[in-house]
Amino acid sequence: MFDKSIQPKKIHAASLKINKELISKNVLKIIEKLNASGFQAYLVGGCIRDLMLGMHPKDFDLTTDAKPQEIRRLFKNCRLIGRRFRLAHIRFGRELIEVATFRSSTENNKADILRSSRGRILRDNAYGSIEDDVFRRDFRCNALYYDTVSNYILDYVDGLKDIKLKKLVMIGNAHRRLHEDPVRMIRAIRFAAKLNFNIDAQLASSIKKNSGLLESIPAARMFDEFLKLFQSGYAESTFELLVKFGLFKELFPQTDEQINLDATLKEFIIAALQNTDLRFIEKKPITPMFLLGVFLWGPILQYSSNIKKRKKCSQSRSLVISTYKVIAMNSNRIAIPKRFSSLMSEMIAMQPRFEIISPKQAKLLSKLRIFRAAYDFLLLRSLVGGCSEEVIKFWSKVQLKTGKDIYHRKVNRKQLNGR
Repeated sequence: MFDKSIQPKKIHAASLKINKELISKNVLKIIEKLNASGFQAYLVGGCIRDLMLGMHPKDFDLTTDAKPQEIRRLFKNCRLIGRRFRLAHIRFGRELIEVATFRSSTENNKADILRSSRGRILRDNAYGSIEDDVFRRDFRCNALYYDTVSNYILDYVDGLKDIKLKKLVMIGNAHRRLHEDPVRMIRAIRFAAKLNFNIDAQLASSIKKNSGLLESIPAARMFDEFLKLFQSGYAESTFELLVKFGLFKELFPQTDEQINLDATLKEFIIAALQNTDLRFIEKKPITPMFLLGVFLWGPILQYSSNIKKRKKCSQSRSLVISTYKVIAMNSNRIAIPKRFSSLMSEMIAMQPRFEIISPKQAKLLSKLRIFRAAYDFLLLRSLVGGCSEEVIKFWSKVQLKTGKDIYHRKVNRKQLNGR
């Protein structure tokens, strides 16, 4: 049971070296308008943590005691979303700001909160006070409330202390909180990798014991989490933490089995993740289908080998069949949209076609929309002995001649004929 009488520590934002200039002007307008209408309103969550660490927040979340319908009446540019928990989205041009109403304690409103048989919260539109809301947050470092009008930060659970110690601590009983929403395990890994925080011992133990709970999460939601994990500039450290805490097997079970037996496959994956992090730093485009191809490459090769033994078909054809087979087998964990799975299949099917070294083959393959991605995949394979030096030299010259990142430009449909 949470103690609602707890008094927060009140710290002036200037003493924490928070630069208010980094906060969106539209966020400040929303808070001021809610305050002027008689409501409480605060900046909350990771944005305050990032401001304290000298990082530029990716987005800003607001929380208030105004109900969703009351927020919509105040802002014409507001849209309400969500069934599990109603949220207000307020749009200013291309900027989208999320505003949530204070949530009630799970202890006080058990009747209003729908849970699965395993304890996962399925629907929750029970509202409460700021004191209730604090204890519904996941980690202590994310439970800071910033009143931008008075310029004070409210700290109910020693979140500031955790930020200074670079420690990730779950609010409440870690075992119970992970059952409420197993995706909190993924979030813990993401924050630990991004912030270089250590995961608290109790939380670490609970993650290892409850990793199997991720099976209950919809595969579409897991795809969204996959994007957040590996496309934010710290993919390599994220992968290492996922493996360490036993969560990687919940995302890619077949690949997890293989990396424990094949050090070369793990080396291949790490090389791809290092390259992805570099592309993020250089602000180059990152496509999910490339990383998905990397993570599923081991199982695809294994199935392709089995298919070639049973059926008389080309290596490219066996790779295509294997790609869709592996995607289907992994679809209960991560649902890959067709727009990515089809491109991934093309990229992988091109790998044996690179073995043919001729001007005619160069002209044919370099026109395909997937050429650059397939070429990059070939380079990665070469790092672990996946192809000969002669092949790499030839196709590197072809790539230099094209001078374009073909994958990221529009290609006429006629150019794709004969693939």
